[in-house]
Amino acid sequence: MTTMEDNAVRRAYTQAQRVGLYLGPALFTLTLLFFEPDGLSFEARAVLATTLWVATWWITESIPIPVTSLLPIVLLPATGALSNAAVTAAYGDDIIFLFLGGFFIASAVEKWNLHRRIALGIIAFVGTSTQRILLGFMIATAFLSMWVSNTAAVMMMIPMALAITAQVAAALKDTPEEGDIPIFEKALIFGVGYAGTIGGVGTLIGTPPITILAAQMRELFDVEISFASWMMVGVPLVITLLTATWLYLGRVAFPMRIHGIPGGRALIANERAKLGRISYEETVVAIVFAGAAFLWITRGFLWTGLFPELRDGMIAVLAAMVLFMVPVGSGGQGRVLDWKDSRDIPWGILLLFGGGLAIAVGFRDTGLSSWMGSQLTVLDNVHVLVIITCATLLVMFLSEVTSNTATATMILPVAAALALTLNIHPFALMIACALAANCAFMLPAGTPPNAIIFATEKLTIREMVWVGFIINLVSTLLIVLLVYYLVPVVFSIDLNVVPDSLRL
Repeated sequence: MTTMEDNAVRRAYTQAQRVGLYLGPALFTLTLLFFEPDGLSFEARAVLATTLWVATWWITESIPIPVTSLLPIVLLPATGALSNAAVTAAYGDDIIFLFLGGFFIASAVEKWNLHRRIALGIIAFVGTSTQRILLGFMIATAFLSMWVSNTAAVMMMIPMALAITAQVAAALKDTPEEGDIPIFEKALIFGVGYAGTIGGVGTLIGTPPITILAAQMRELFDVEISFASWMMVGVPLVITLLTATWLYLGRVAFPMRIHGIPGGRALIANERAKLGRISYEETVVAIVFAGAAFLWITRGFLWTGLFPELRDGMIAVLAAMVLFMVPVGSGGQGRVLDWKDSRDIPWGILLLFGGGLAIAVGFRDTGLSSWMGSQLTVLDNVHVLVIITCATLLVMFLSEVTSNTATATMILPVAAALALTLNIHPFALMIACALAANCAFMLPAGTPPNAIIFATEKLTIREMVWVGFIINLVSTLLIVLLVYYLVPVVFSIDLNVVPDSLRL
């Protein structure tokens, strides 16, 4: 490489990106040429080599993650690991259309400001003491994050939280409680950011790691996790973790002498008044939103008898189509959703799902999953509770420094293989890893909500690590208990038994 070309690379890439740019293809080549363990076919080695290349570029972000996610379309057929048809089919899985439809519904909710109306309504209902304001903001953010992206929910709630603290600062000027205003402000900012992360695990469309879990369970084992069945797992975790986080932030991490919010109720009422009466478009979006949620939740026990092929993705796409069909009211032009609104859809996430599913197909069809699992027999005879705990901690802290979506995509096929080797149900490790991948609370790079609250410049890295570490430990405990005690009840399984139908 000439000096001029080398300088161009240095300007276009950070040092970590440059390392990843060359390391990915190098690992791919070395694995294909020199890694020849017993029992591993060339096709399985090709899948492993492709995974190493893709994972390296995902972690270092040498090129944009969505673009990296297209690599399996080239590498897997080129090496003969999978047919082109098998690879490209993964990019059209039903779960991808569930997320796509969910994106469109969320876009309509944000476009017509329905999410702000919902949030203010929840805050007004909960109350305006300091602890209740904190709880109200956290409930509102978590609820929105179950249905719209946690990034959008937190981005909307943070300005309102800062407006509340400014109101309190003005009202308490020159009083003994004035010194506690920064404490209240930090608690509120942390509460909003953490609630955005926590709320996402409540539904299949709330956060990418959970969607990836559902997609890979179907791809690897032909097992469907329905919207309703996941909510029976996710919502209890949201409620318990949100409550624990609220108590920790308000009473342990940031205790304060301020008990009431002077003018707080008036401020919330004023913000609600600015929204005016609910508009025709908001009503349409609310009806479609509620209708989709109702169908998702009741599909398994009300509709499959009448429509056996009805899937969550079909419901999501139908709801999106309705929003594109209904015209706006009051003589306006256009419809509730126009195609120009699609520019805000995070299409790259859908490509990442597809890439992950293509790799999962390779793991299954080439026997790579079985081989990898057989190499991890060191954990044989270890109690399932210990294995779940170790997996949860490993993935949780890994997701602090890598994309939680990429982490889940990479780790779930490995978790499935390990579970089968240890003769425990794949749900035990896959659900624990998917939940852990979402629960990164320590570093700004961990999740978009963490980055947003750090960008307020009201928090330090040290505070984020200190507060987030405790929430990480609480999350680990709750995830382990949930997987060990609740998951077997919800899905009617025994964690210590692998049904023959699930063996790869």
